[in-house]
Amino acid sequence: MYKRVLFPTDGSDITRKALQHALSLARLNSAELVVVSVKEPFPYSAISEMQPAPPQEFYDAQERVALARVNEALAAAEAAGVPARGQTVEALHAWEAILDQAQQQGCDVVVMASHGRRGVSALLLGSETQKVLTHSTLPVLVVR
Repeated sequence: MYKRVLFPTDGSDITRKALQHALSLARLNSAELVVVSVKEPFPYSAISEMQPAPPQEFYDAQERVALARVNEALAAAEAAGVPARGQTVEALHAWEAILDQAQQQGCDVVVMASHGRRGVSALLLGSETQKVLTHSTLPVLVVR
């Protein structure tokens, strides 16, 4: 039924739980797991003295963290015998990057956690998961 399962990860505990569902779904369908971790863009400000780190340091740190998240999922896929590939992408809005990757990678379904690292701001602004659900034309399996 499914040939490619998109799994977005932010490294949170609930996302690790969702990974087990993504792996099971991929294994049951002999599908490939496509892992993506979204990096935030550099927070440019008008006052350069207030920036917490130089842009290159920020980019390098974002890439290290995102790549570690992808590699963790890829290792779990390998241990489960599920073919997988992954990448990091930079985007202002994670939900848009998730849907773009689903389309670009030819995914049939998205498996993601019900919430991630956004905390209280997710309640005020709407969660990335909710936005994926609202805008996706693909089936989305949300793990709580």
